[in-house]
Amino acid sequence: MRIITGKYKGKRFDVPRSFKARPTTDFAKENLFNVLRAYIDFEETRALDLFAGTGSITLELLSRGCTEVVSVEKDRQHFGFISQVLRSLSDPAAHPVCADALRYIERCNRQFDLIFADPPYALRELPELPDRVMNSNMLAPGAIFVLEHGKDNIFSERPDFLEHRAYGSVNFSFFRKPTPEDSSSEA
Repeated sequence: MRIITGKYKGKRFDVPRSFKARPTTDFAKENLFNVLRAYIDFEETRALDLFAGTGSITLELLSRGCTEVVSVEKDRQHFGFISQVLRSLSDPAAHPVCADALRYIERCNRQFDLIFADPPYALRELPELPDRVMNSNMLAPGAIFVLEHGKDNIFSERPDFLEHRAYGSVNFSFFRKPTPEDSSSEA
């Protein structure tokens, strides 16, 4: 696994072969961050990486200068790997959390400018994730939520849906939390 760009560009980390998680491909990751650049300023962003897996997205967010990146991963082996990698970087913006992502959503009382979720594609609750995240208080007004999912999930009918991008078998759906100005302009 390598970091594509930013202050840690080119750093490589060997993901143990025993991992169940699949890191987002470099091609998909690069395109994801090109799209995100149009929506957010990374250097002013508090980010949350749900279902962090190998920590690949967390590392890209840190490398691009996010002010804070919280990584939530429940698998202890994966969490240990992410923690070890983050310790090697000594980046004060990194905050790994060993927790179930679905419970974290329910209990979180902090707000983020960007939430990225890459759940297992077979997760029974995957179709509900946009509702769970968008109805929580975790997204600041105007914040972006990105869900990585398989080709069979379609979210384009949602009022908070922004766009969908597909890169091979990797699909990203983008959502935006309305701002108070959005609500007043609809009236």
